[in-house]
Amino acid sequence: MRETLYKVLKRERGEKEEKKEEKTRTIGLIIDGPNILRKEFGIKLEDIVEALERIGKIRVAKVVLNQYAPQGLIEAVVNQGLEPVIVAGDTDVRIAIEAMELIYNSDVDVIALATRDADFLPIIQEAKRRGKETIVIGTEPGFSVALQNAADYVIKMERRKSE
Repeated sequence: MRETLYKVLKRERGEKEEKKEEKTRTIGLIIDGPNILRKEFGIKLEDIVEALERIGKIRVAKVVLNQYAPQGLIEAVVNQGLEPVIVAGDTDVRIAIEAMELIYNSDVDVIALATRDADFLPIIQEAKRRGKETIVIGTEPGFSVALQNAADYVIKMERRKSE
């Protein structure tokens, strides 16, 4: 039997939310690789994808990595059908650019951001201003409370137990 490795928490928004549930949502996903895909967290890409598929259909999925990302991680990203984006230096600016592209993409209803970093709070706020639903995906320790409170959905990933 498979153990659940995440919790999906939905913020209550009233009756309008219930009507929106009927249509299939399209999701744009950005994963902050250096922040989320660390060995000590044990988070697997397939667990993130599985959690999001409970909410809608993933249309765009990118994993932003720095130049030090191991080849095995890049291959895992590609094997999951996600697009790796390799950045020289700090990844935060590239994540912001990718997220803004999704916010202005009319084919995307929901912006999903996998990070623990409060620096991305303005991205969540702008997405909401532009009429997008928002999801933050993260894990403890250090999962920004401000980020969690700003999003429509919060997916808390849990550590994988050794198999």
